[in-house]
Parts: sequence; C-alpha cells; structure tokens
Amino acid sequence: MALRSRRTLQQIFALPIMIGVLSTVGLIAALVGDGWWDGLSWASLSLPVLLYLFFVIRKQTTRD
Repeated sequence: MALRSRRTLQQIFALPIMIGVLSTVGLIAALVGDGWWDGLSWASLSLPVLLYLFFVIRKQTTRD
C-alpha cells in the first residue's frame, strides 16, 4: 500500500471555493447587465457543468 501525502485544508478546499466564487460571479453578472456580462455569466456558470462532465467521462474511461 502506497503512502499518501497529507494535504492541508487549504489544498483540499482551494478548487471548490474557486468554483463557488466563479459561480457566484456568474450569477451576479447574469443579474447585473447585458452584453459582455452575459458572456461572463455563461462562461462562469458553464464551468461546473464542464468539470462534472470531464470527471464523469474520465471515471468511465478508467473503469473500462
């Protein structure tokens, strides 16, 4: 059994917090304005969906 290195709380929660902040920015951008705000909201709100699809596909390919 391989030894795993310990991770700090900052290392564990850095990406989930970043995704949450970007999602919040996207929600606020969708409410605030039009034009480039719409693009910002689409980009930041599509990130969690794209990450989900990436990890689901990666898990299926490693399982096969």
